[in-house]
Amino acid sequence: MRIIFTEDYEAMSREAAKIVSGQLYLKPASVLGLATGSTPVGLYEMLIQVHETIGLDFSSVTTFNLDEYVGMSPDNPQSYHYFMQEHLFSRVNLKPERCFVPDGMAEDLPEEGRRYDERIRQAGGIDLQVLGIGQNAHIGFNEPDIKFEAMTHKVRLDDETIRANSRFFARAEDVPRYAISLGIRNIMLARRVLLLANGAKKAEAVYKAVCGSVTPEAPASILQLHRDVTVIVDREAAAHLPAEWKREAVYTF
Repeated sequence: MRIIFTEDYEAMSREAAKIVSGQLYLKPASVLGLATGSTPVGLYEMLIQVHETIGLDFSSVTTFNLDEYVGMSPDNPQSYHYFMQEHLFSRVNLKPERCFVPDGMAEDLPEEGRRYDERIRQAGGIDLQVLGIGQNAHIGFNEPDIKFEAMTHKVRLDDETIRANSRFFARAEDVPRYAISLGIRNIMLARRVLLLANGAKKAEAVYKAVCGSVTPEAPASILQLHRDVTVIVDREAAAHLPAEWKREAVYTF
């Protein structure tokens, strides 16, 4: 696990953009796993800038998003499909037929999960998976106590996750209670993982992910067992990590 310490959100996003851009330069036909929420917005903005200024090419890239709310159509402004269209898909030269988001409107969600897993397999697997982290240390919508062996599946959102996501909705009661999400096993099968965290509210979750016991109660802790993980944190998100680590811009263990 490689930890990169940055001063603020902008620096975190810039370091993340370097890693994703490098992945695409080395392998133009990369398969990217993408995340939503406020954390990766800066990363996507910087990737758009690199695309516009020096021509970072997305034309051969395939993307798979982590999750989607159950019962929410792609044209709903609160859907993650809509989010990705606004923040990345429509602003670079990605091909629509190569951009996949779980179907939250599927009548048979277990079958949709199996189809999604098969699409990933047919694409050759995920080369680089981008992750945020929830305040309860969830990754994707894999809430605490989700089985580590789970593949794409329907998830009931924890009350803490619902409260955290309510800032994106007019009313807390409007936040969906269920989502369809890549499972922990999907994430662990990615060749590389990039975990981003910023802000004081994520500090405890980051500590559990990096320093805590590997347990389903802190889903992100399983990343300690992945063969190639880079964690990028800003000063506030790194608040609980050992002080001696922060003396170096990069810490590896």
